[in-house]
Amino acid sequence: MDPTAPRALRRIAYFGPQGTFTEQAARQLHATAELMPCETIRAAMTAVRKGDTDAACVPVENSVEGPVSATLDGLAEDDPLVAVAEALLPIRFSMLAHPDTDPGALRTVASHPHALAQVQRWLEHHFPDAEHIAASSTAAAAVGVTQGQYDAAVTAPVAAEHYPLKVIATDVADVPDARTRFLLLRRPGALPEPTGHDRTSVVAAAENRTGALSELLTELAIRGINLTRLDARPIRGSFGRYRFYFDFEGHVAEPRVGDALAALRRRCDVRFLGSHPRADDGAASPSAAASNDVFVHAAEWVESIRRGESA
Repeated sequence: MDPTAPRALRRIAYFGPQGTFTEQAARQLHATAELMPCETIRAAMTAVRKGDTDAACVPVENSVEGPVSATLDGLAEDDPLVAVAEALLPIRFSMLAHPDTDPGALRTVASHPHALAQVQRWLEHHFPDAEHIAASSTAAAAVGVTQGQYDAAVTAPVAAEHYPLKVIATDVADVPDARTRFLLLRRPGALPEPTGHDRTSVVAAAENRTGALSELLTELAIRGINLTRLDARPIRGSFGRYRFYFDFEGHVAEPRVGDALAALRRRCDVRFLGSHPRADDGAASPSAAASNDVFVHAAEWVESIRRGESA
């Protein structure tokens, strides 16, 4: 059985508790697997590394708030994990409160910091006197409402299915087209087949010197590879040093992408984070001089020279 095939997944850890957008993404990525909520993103990754689950579903970036640092750090540290699929969800929130709560008397509203940032203007307009309180997740905020810690919670719509709370508002968002991308992570193994509509991700620890990052980006550019995301995170215990996270078009099975990865590896320490189909509308479109056929023919030409067959 192909370990990357959806049917091979029996249990998926996800950033919980129940009622988060990550749960919705996990359901979208695999409708039949058993879902195991974890308190933190790192805990979901650890469940995969220990073999307690077959995969983990975690958020990696939001179109409003940017990268999810806990996911980036978790991918760079500890035993390797690779992304084998992704989901892209529109982010529209619901506001939940205790059934006996008067919406006009809300004093505290809790949610994950990313969620609060995405509904800040809406809250200021509708509940200007309410205090905003950060919770570990949108669902944790809903749990806090059931326990009387907060008056209301800004949550994923699915939370209303799990908690005995009243829906005060739905379809809430300051930015109408906000989206979050989620990754399905597994231990290293067989990768999804290339589709022509793929994304490859790596993390590189470049040297702290002038031009180091530019040199890495040049390796992609000269091969006609389009960079779709670049993030930097500090390396723990090494003040002033950073890891760089690259997402770019293409699949490691493609000659030009494999050639680029080899070049990056020659320059610095690189960890491969996966090649998988993209969930958005992007597609690789290299120039004629950087097509995979050009790389194949060039490699064949070099081999023929080594065999003494041509010059």
